[in-house]
Amino acid sequence: MDLTIHQTYLPQDDPDAALAFYRDTLGFEVRNDVGYNGMRWITVGPPGQPGTSIVLHPPAADPGITEDERRTVVEMMAKGTYAGINLATGDLDGTFARLQAGDAEVVQEPTVQPYGVRDCAFRDPAGNLIRIQEVR
Repeated sequence: MDLTIHQTYLPQDDPDAALAFYRDTLGFEVRNDVGYNGMRWITVGPPGQPGTSIVLHPPAADPGITEDERRTVVEMMAKGTYAGINLATGDLDGTFARLQAGDAEVVQEPTVQPYGVRDCAFRDPAGNLIRIQEVR
């Protein structure tokens, strides 16, 4: 079996703010930007990795959830407890400095975790937790 991680989904409640964060602050490429019924799905990914993308989607777009579930998702996004992703870099301190200077919301400065990983954390404009691990 030959499986790869191709796409993951993160909710966004302000497509322009999400686009600015992922494109301008993180430096990701915009691979697609699709609108439908006043909503936008934006696909971004790291340069040089065309096979790995994040789809930033409107949280209210899934037809399979109830109105109560939709409200819960929006409430959890507002608290920053709904979704997240782990990214990796070889230069954690440089990445942290660049993101902090770009006005990203800092959750945690670079720290060696008790389980051996050194990482930092930010929130994107929708409240998603973005953890960045140092790889050596």
